[in-house]
Amino acid sequence: MKHYNYIFTGAGLSALMTVYKMIQSGTFVDQSILLIDENTKKENDRTWCFWKTTDSIWENSISKKWDSALFANATFSRDLDLKPYHYNMVKGLDFYNQVFELIAKQANITFLNEKVLDINELENHVFVATPFENFTCDKVINSIYRKSEVENQTKYPLLQQHFIGWFIKSKEAVFNPERVTFMDFSVAQKGNTRFMYILPTSVNEALLEYTLFSEKLLKKEEYEQEIILYMKRLGITDYEIVDKEQGSIPMTCYPFWKKNTKKVLNIGTSGGWTKASTGYTFKSSDKKSTDLVTFLQKETDFRKFYNKTKFWFYDLLLLDVLYQKNELGALIFSSLFKKGNPDLIFKFLDEETSFWEDFQVIWKCPKKPFLRAIFNSVIRAIK
Repeated sequence: MKHYNYIFTGAGLSALMTVYKMIQSGTFVDQSILLIDENTKKENDRTWCFWKTTDSIWENSISKKWDSALFANATFSRDLDLKPYHYNMVKGLDFYNQVFELIAKQANITFLNEKVLDINELENHVFVATPFENFTCDKVINSIYRKSEVENQTKYPLLQQHFIGWFIKSKEAVFNPERVTFMDFSVAQKGNTRFMYILPTSVNEALLEYTLFSEKLLKKEEYEQEIILYMKRLGITDYEIVDKEQGSIPMTCYPFWKKNTKKVLNIGTSGGWTKASTGYTFKSSDKKSTDLVTFLQKETDFRKFYNKTKFWFYDLLLLDVLYQKNELGALIFSSLFKKGNPDLIFKFLDEETSFWEDFQVIWKCPKKPFLRAIFNSVIRAIK
């Protein structure tokens, strides 16, 4: 039974970011590392976006950048100047290729294309099983999401950011390739928080995603029918679907960190690395993976890797509001973006604002539902 210093169970975004930075640090060359995932990471299976003011280590994976964005609802639209931020698009395959090109050069790192069946922490090591092999290691870094763990509790609200996206090429030149449609709430809300999200790459090519922040998923046909209706509004009648993507990202403030043990650390969605109030994953995972690599060079007890901040509470309030009254999403986000400073909003979403800056953002939100959410949080804490 082969032994490793680290085994990554699951090789998703957070795991690959962490391994990439472990390599770049130059301090883990004498540590054996095994990544196990049932996905080969050789297909373009998703798209990530993030905003940044400077270049990042992921520049080779970025396929498009925008400096402006559109926010809209049924009664108004606003062009947002994003500077000093750039809104960046990363295709899954480009990211995988960048990471695995570096991994392939490392003699101490192995990738295994199998499914993880069991993780069992023992006194002196951790046991990991796949259908064909068993391993032991000093530490496990796990990113396999345990869906039932979150769904079977009621203390913390759980929503989903769920969507279907079409990459299309249209005959009509209707898109502005220099402006991303960040959120368009002009689509029928139907008692939920629903919006269109558009990433244009040319005047006739774009990714259109019909997205919801809600508790229940829809039938596939409902998402696609809304995309078709929206394209008609844009004047698109002749188009080709180049590719499709579909996803559901849990939005919750469930305390994943309480499941960490001395030798097993949960990361990514399984560790609460997704930004709970928006479902954005790339930027949050980028930050937390950097923190983790620094932690690994100093600490050995994974139970110490967590720092709950004021932003956890802010996210909890929003999720509580949308869980109780899901139809309020358009009103809340519109109140932020109608007159708010995009630079300050992005800084707030990046969890980099002061208390005074927090106040400037939060004060624009409708007051009553958030006061009710604060009351609910107090009751939750008492229980």
